[in-house]
Formats: sequence, C-alpha cells, structure tokens
Amino acid sequence: MANTDMATTDTEEPTLTVDELAARAGVTVRTVRFYGTRGLLPPPVIGPRRVGHYGPEHLSRLALIEELQHHGMTLSAIERYLRQLPPDLSADDLAIHRALVASWAPDAPEEASREQLTRRAGRPLSEEDIDRLAALNVLERTDDPDVFRIDPGVLHLGMRLLDVPIALETILAAHTVVLEHSRSAARELSRLFREEVWGPDQEGGSGASGPERVRAKKSLSAHMQPLVVQALVIAFQRSMKRELRGWYGQDAAEGEDAAHRA
Repeated sequence: MANTDMATTDTEEPTLTVDELAARAGVTVRTVRFYGTRGLLPPPVIGPRRVGHYGPEHLSRLALIEELQHHGMTLSAIERYLRQLPPDLSADDLAIHRALVASWAPDAPEEASREQLTRRAGRPLSEEDIDRLAALNVLERTDDPDVFRIDPGVLHLGMRLLDVPIALETILAAHTVVLEHSRSAARELSRLFREEVWGPDQEGGSGASGPERVRAKKSLSAHMQPLVVQALVIAFQRSMKRELRGWYGQDAAEGEDAAHRA
C-alpha cells in the first residue's frame, strides 16, 4: 500500500537521505555524489546535524539521467541536455520528460529480484504491491517467486504509482481511457498520413510505385512521429491543467458556499 513516509509530490519536504535516494534510483551513493559534483543534480536540503535530504525532483532527475544513458548519451552530453531544460521543472514535469525519452527506447525486458524491487520502492513490497505492478504491466511473475521480469521503461512510473492513494481499479480504468483515446488518435493520424502519401483516393491502389510509397512512408514517419508524440503530450498537459484548474475552482467555490451557509 501507499508509503506515507515517502515524499511523492512537490509540495512535500525532501525526506530521503543519500542512501535512500540511491536505493530508490537503483544507483550507488558514490554515483549520486558524483552527479552532484557535475551539476547533474541540485544540491540537497541541509537539515539538522548537517544531513542532506533529497526529494521527488532528485529521484525524477536520476531516472531521466538513467534513461538518457540508455540511449547512449555521454555524461557531457547529458550535462548539456539538462542545462537546456527550464530550471523550475517539477518532479512530475521531469517524469513526463523522461516518459518522452523512454518512448523511443526499444522494448528490452529485464529480470529483477524482489530485493532489487524493494530497494527501488524504498520499503518491503507486499503481494498486493506486486499484484498492482503486474496489473500495470510493470512486471511479470516468473517460476521463481523472488524473480520478476520487468519493463525498465515503466518501472519508475510504477513505483511512483505505488504511493498514490488511488484504488487499483481507478488506475486501471484510467489506463483503459488513455489506451482507447490514444489508439483512436493513432488511427485518425495514420489515416491522415496515408492520404498525405497516397492521396485520399489512392490507399494502396494507383499512384506512386511500391518502393516509392515505402520510402515516402519511412520519411514521413521519421519526420512526423516525434512531432506528433510531442504535440500529443503538450496538448494533454494543457488540457489536464485546465481540467484541474476547473476542479480546484469548483472545490474553492463549494468551500465558500459551505462557509456562508455556516
């Protein structure tokens, strides 16, 4: 179930020690300190007894660095990449950015032990937690009850969702909504792209020759797919922000009405 001791939103104070941060990110303490000296991580918040504490932003930034390394980027290239990002990105913004980067990585399932997953979660994982991650397609069980086949691209997201106080049924329903609408958008965009290559009345019929159509489709995909993904994410972010602003505004109005009635 949710770990109430772990900072999971930007409104919470950093609570992770460097050891806890390293365990959650799946790296060593030495790596965390090295990234800090290179400027890849912001400095920790210094608490009592001069102990540094880290928060969700550090965890999301480490996950982004890991994803960029998977794509073959050197540390120098990652430094330049991170410097180009807005300085006020929240942990959620970084998570969305990482998701965009991860979307271009090939599917490469890996195996992880229960102990490794426990370190990434920052706490022991119950069977309910494992079921939750399995339902989200983050992992699959194997014949060994302590070894799991994981999807590295969504592991960070799955671990974050473990701490969200939302019922699994609601998360799965949300996942279904996203899939249905994304497939619908993909089909409609695919139709538009086919018309761009073949013309509205020539889908697979006359017109350009077979090899020419193949080259045209590859060129169109190479140019349009990254732009479409980015456009969809931006459009969704803006739409979601509008919905949340309306939601918060409604809650505030209801609170004022209740206060007046009292």
